[in-house]
Amino acid sequence: MSSATIPSDFLRRARHLAEAAGIDPTSVLVASGIDAAALDDPRGRLTTNQVTSFVQAVWQRTGDELFGLGADPVPRGTFRLICLTLIHCPDLGSALERMADVTRVLPVPPLTLVPGDTSVRLEVRADVRGDDHSPEFADEAFRLVTDFELLLLHRFAAWLVGRRVKPRSVSMPYPEPDRRVAKHYDAIFGVPVTFGAPVASLEFENAILRAPLVQDEDSLADYLRESPNLLLSERDYDSTATSQVRRILEAGVRGRTSTADEIAEMLSISAAHLRRLLRQEGTSLGHLREEVLSDAAVAALRRGEPVDELSARLGFSEPSAFRRAFKRWTGATPGTYR
Repeated sequence: MSSATIPSDFLRRARHLAEAAGIDPTSVLVASGIDAAALDDPRGRLTTNQVTSFVQAVWQRTGDELFGLGADPVPRGTFRLICLTLIHCPDLGSALERMADVTRVLPVPPLTLVPGDTSVRLEVRADVRGDDHSPEFADEAFRLVTDFELLLLHRFAAWLVGRRVKPRSVSMPYPEPDRRVAKHYDAIFGVPVTFGAPVASLEFENAILRAPLVQDEDSLADYLRESPNLLLSERDYDSTATSQVRRILEAGVRGRTSTADEIAEMLSISAAHLRRLLRQEGTSLGHLREEVLSDAAVAALRRGEPVDELSARLGFSEPSAFRRAFKRWTGATPGTYR
């Protein structure tokens, strides 16, 4: 199992929805080893095992793969049925087309593929319960179902081809949440996420659609048995030195510094060997560090994080040094992204 941790926001919202629907989630939380009080801490983190146990327990209790929140019940086994219809497709593009066809006849949010010259946009239109609950309940349910559907689509695509599938863009059809929560979305999807869009969508480069599927029915059975653990713990399946270093640096942006020696130790190689591997892959530690810092800076500025706070969080000695670096990375000033 992965050692990654997950922001507690997802389960905090799930708990509130359960309580509003008259369901006591306490026993599920206790069985999952989750302290209910910890969910109220915005800085709280949960292990993938805890979240997996919680989701599996809710699935069992509701008999519904969308937790009883969708407009129609989604019986257990529906996702397995969708997977079996596409697991023998030759490539990711045909698998997504098959998934879009199937979702039009099953009680799940429909998937639409919108092709473009260089990319394809995958649109998901979630619909939630229209009963006697408050508008706040419906809004929260819509957000949680949308998050879950886009996460599933992104991670499942990566699992099918056994490699990282970095979106060109990710859009959410609801207002931007608190900045502390919003920045987690960038880490989850690997790119800055846009909020307030007309429809939920993932945009992929056309080239990735030609990637062959590397999974079969046997590996699918293992995948489903552990679900949703891999959805929660794996974003990248690429084992190159570049991808491994980038993942470590991304973790550093969120609060942990990583020197060349520290990164090499994490990968169980020498710092000199790490540098050679990166050179062979056409990059360097410095280049990767600046890419990660640039991505983090752009996302934070779009969300309104003050330059002084951001420069300190990213490890700059003073805001003026951050401004110079940002202009070098993007050709624009930080104010451009406000």
